[in-house]
Amino acid sequence: MLLLVLGALLLLFCTLDVWYFLRGAYVFAQAWFQPRVRDMLAEQSIDGTVLPHDLDYMGHMNNSRYLRECDFARFHHYMRNGLFMASWKLGARLVVGASTIRYRRSLAFREAFEIRTKIVGWDEKAFYIEQRFVSKKDGFVSAVMLCRQNVVHCSPESILEFVCKRKVSNSWKKINYCCDCNTTDYNHCIFVR
Repeated sequence: MLLLVLGALLLLFCTLDVWYFLRGAYVFAQAWFQPRVRDMLAEQSIDGTVLPHDLDYMGHMNNSRYLRECDFARFHHYMRNGLFMASWKLGARLVVGASTIRYRRSLAFREAFEIRTKIVGWDEKAFYIEQRFVSKKDGFVSAVMLCRQNVVHCSPESILEFVCKRKVSNSWKKINYCCDCNTTDYNHCIFVR
């Protein structure tokens, strides 16, 4: 019997990224027991540490791990501000449509960091999320990720209206300005549709 259980566990670990699903469950549970954040545009943070399985051959955090950590930070963010439950109740799905990341300084083994996540805007099809990796050692922003979180089977405004219990307006064009292109049309320079 023990051999059968060990074989099943080995099969799971060989075919699935079990640690990803366990960590996801942990993040959801952690967010569930924290107080709800009422401000949809408020920045939220989640802590992390660079562990041995995060390292690449150069001894610092692997580039792919940044995106993985961003996944967990977004899960946490959506649970705390109510977007996850609202999208689930409305039958919507939140899917990464595009992302871009700028690496500014590597994170070293055992370095503590926090990921600060916030919604910077939305349009008729997607939320736009900014996530910053901030070193706890000196407060330096090690990486910045921008993500277009597509909403399938619904609209971002419908989800926000469900959560906020009132009509919301899209202020994306007014509050976001693309410094590189001198325009408020932020989508064209990073998120090609």
